[in-house]
Amino acid sequence: MKKQKTLSILAATVALGSVLAGCGGGQSTAPQQNNGGSTTPAPQSGGGGGSTATEKLVIAVVGPMSGQYSDYGSTAKAGAEYALKEKQEAFKQLGFDVQLLAQDDQADPKQGVAVAQMLISNADVVGVVGHATTGASITAAAQYDQEKLVMVSPSATGSDLTEQGKKIVHRICARDDQQGSKAAVYAKNQLGVKSAFIMHDKAAYGQGLADEVKKQFEADGVQIVGYEGVTAGEKDYSAIITQILAKNPEMIYFGGYYSDAGIIVKQAREKGFKGVFMGGDGYDSADLVKIAGAENANNVVFTSTVGDVGATEEGKKWITDFESSTGNKVGIFTSFGYDSMGVMLNGLEEAIKANGGKKPSREQVLDAVHKTKDFKGKFVNVTFNEKGDNEFASVYVYKYENGQKVYIGEAK
Repeated sequence: MKKQKTLSILAATVALGSVLAGCGGGQSTAPQQNNGGSTTPAPQSGGGGGSTATEKLVIAVVGPMSGQYSDYGSTAKAGAEYALKEKQEAFKQLGFDVQLLAQDDQADPKQGVAVAQMLISNADVVGVVGHATTGASITAAAQYDQEKLVMVSPSATGSDLTEQGKKIVHRICARDDQQGSKAAVYAKNQLGVKSAFIMHDKAAYGQGLADEVKKQFEADGVQIVGYEGVTAGEKDYSAIITQILAKNPEMIYFGGYYSDAGIIVKQAREKGFKGVFMGGDGYDSADLVKIAGAENANNVVFTSTVGDVGATEEGKKWITDFESSTGNKVGIFTSFGYDSMGVMLNGLEEAIKANGGKKPSREQVLDAVHKTKDFKGKFVNVTFNEKGDNEFASVYVYKYENGQKVYIGEAK
């Protein structure tokens, strides 16, 4: 293991500031971790009692746990924690106390680096479930790669993440090139869209989606009447909306997140736009409806990498069990946080067995996770290709109707 980063380096990195990027993006810069503010919190067991006869192993869960994009990190963390709780006793039988350490990267690429360096310096950490967002995942992955610390993201969709040749990177969700192209095909074939104005928030996730939609629309002959980037966090988008209305598109596609999308939807509807809005899984939040207004949110369609958890009887039972056990509601990435932890724990168990029952090295855990094949998750099956993408990942379609999220089905 390379020389550990000092706390002073960590503090300097954290102080650099914040850049909005990835599948969600925080704005604050202070490290606000999941234990009330400490930058080096003690691991949380996630349930179950400890044993003096066991050796400690730690799996970190990282994403935005605070700020306007906390839905992504907190829901993934809740699912991961639940999965770990179910398996802790089995690992104790193998001689290991596997603990969870939740970290807040605020969906900020710079904070992602700071968290990654802190995790690397903790010798007990053998894997990372996360990061939840693309921008933070990319910057953190560069750090983890140096120390062979494996990551399994439930939700970082940016295509570039797995195109950089880092063996430590894995995700169970679909990529933006899958999500964007399937969204465009759905819009043309199922919604009958013939013209569209495409906009994005200039961030890795939002622009990545918009670019893929644009590419597919061009291939399919859908007229693109405009393509513009806007600044995330603005409160008044009237200038761009006036430009859009002058072009009279049938659809507005915005690559970005619910906080901005809600404002854009509201202001465009108030100015008379009656067409279809479309976006990616960044729209999957009840806050979009609150911001836009329930009536304005009608005819807002979005794709997601996560299917309807409650679509089956088994899924409904899992929701009931999860909510009664944890006191949390199932959120956007609860199910994929659960399955990402399942993949990580499966790899950890395989690494322990391959190492003769002794504590495995980070590289041994990495090798085991990377070889994951035909893992039967509760909500998605997982086989990683050489890049770390899941061969079974799919894209799904939802819409808002009368203030409620409605599942439409798999995007075809």
